[in-house]
Amino acid sequence: MVPSAKIQRSSNPAARWPAVLGALAIGALALALPRRLAFGPNWLLLVVVILLLIPTLAARRAGRLRLNFFLGLSLSAVVTAAMIWSLAMLIGGLPAKRETPIELLRAASALWLSNILVFASWYWRLDAGGPHARDHRQFHTVGDFLFPQMTLPPGHACYYHDWKPGFVDYLFLAFNTSTAFSPTDVPVMSRWAKALMMMQSVISLGTIAILAARAINIL
Repeated sequence: MVPSAKIQRSSNPAARWPAVLGALAIGALALALPRRLAFGPNWLLLVVVILLLIPTLAARRAGRLRLNFFLGLSLSAVVTAAMIWSLAMLIGGLPAKRETPIELLRAASALWLSNILVFASWYWRLDAGGPHARDHRQFHTVGDFLFPQMTLPPGHACYYHDWKPGFVDYLFLAFNTSTAFSPTDVPVMSRWAKALMMMQSVISLGTIAILAARAINIL
């Protein structure tokens, strides 16, 4: 679902600043990568993130939700491509042992954290039509992920009639996917969400396997 071009005021809009901080953190994590693993200078991704965030936030402030939506998707696509590029370069350089153990540990840790933030951004941007579409619904009862709050009956001690998922909820989902390789308490409903979660698990498993293989080699 693509947001309407006209802005509608929501009585309970979700905060956007956690998602902005997440995008900036992805760019900052690229600074920890060895030069060989980055597509260009280490600081380039952070600069690109900032340059894409400015028109994205400006479009939302101006009420151009459709433009904001596609600019946000472009931002997520850029950081995803950069992360996959760095991981491929890291794996490709393993046989030649181009990175020292400290560099390898730092790079793998940065990529693992980036993986969580990148896919949290995707889930936040796409679930139930995205944050704008979720804002304009009174209740969050239908989506691509089944959060526990969506299953609670009225009158339950933890029931909130106006609850809607925010970026932190999707960050928690992405963290579980990268650590437990499963959605844990949040079942996945749609095919695109399942595909993204499989991709995230593969990237996380590959990063952890690099660390384990290198640790065994050192021992």
